[in-house]
Amino acid sequence: MKIAVNRGRCTGIGICESISPAYFEVGDDGVLILVRATVGDADRAEVEEAVRSCPAAALTIVDD
Repeated sequence: MKIAVNRGRCTGIGICESISPAYFEVGDDGVLILVRATVGDADRAEVEEAVRSCPAAALTIVDD
């Protein structure tokens, strides 16, 4: 499973980072950085919560 970011929609609020900091980081410039794009099974629920919580709907999960 991989994380996809729609950069045109992302507003850099950082809710994803607060839920799953091992995968998401918002830089000082407000740009989202994917720390890791591939999600392991152990982290799936956490990352899915972060994706669902994005107010801009900029994140999606893509199954491999």
